[in-house]
Amino acid sequence: MRLTIKSLAKSYAATTVFKDVDLQVSAGEFVAIIGESGVGKSTLLNCMAGLDRWDRGQITLEGQDLNLLDDQGLALLRRHQIGFVFQAFHVLPHLSVEQNIALPLMLLGRAPQPRVGDMMRAVGLQGLEDRLPQALSGGQLQRVAIARALVHQPVLLLADEPTGNLDPHTADMVLDALVDQAKQHGSSLVLVTHSKAAAARADRILQLREDGLFALPHD
Repeated sequence: MRLTIKSLAKSYAATTVFKDVDLQVSAGEFVAIIGESGVGKSTLLNCMAGLDRWDRGQITLEGQDLNLLDDQGLALLRRHQIGFVFQAFHVLPHLSVEQNIALPLMLLGRAPQPRVGDMMRAVGLQGLEDRLPQALSGGQLQRVAIARALVHQPVLLLADEPTGNLDPHTADMVLDALVDQAKQHGSSLVLVTHSKAAAARADRILQLREDGLFALPHD
């Protein structure tokens, strides 16, 4: 199993965010997680990436127990195996579109071309290679963030509302890129979303509540 979560619990002070979260995601599988605002969907994704620590439970990625990794180990795990699309774009303002997308490959010591060009075409950014972030729209910035998350072909893709700032046509393009990555490279995709259209593309739809993750019917 690519990703396994067992009995995960997270609290802030005396407030429980979630508890008893169990999840297994196989290679190439697309799982959508929905839930009410404030239930902890983004926090759960952050835990999967080792960006947030949890109070109880276990997360295992590719056989590696994240509980056993220190901050440096978690950073290396993310660099090599995880692609994360945040609600906030987190693009670097002093780098061009092309440089932002190529950054994960540069950190891994891998040649950026032609993979960067392929990803720019996949999300509709061709022709904007030299543009700086401040000259882009919100939708274009989101596409830069998505291309950057995909460029190093991670085994696990985590996407937090990746289509929230996009028009329907661009949202479909972005979802196509995410799904194609999962199919072509065997990446697992976990998507947090409020979009019914985005969730409908998933293999499974789960609802996060305070007391765990629960499967929903899939049309």
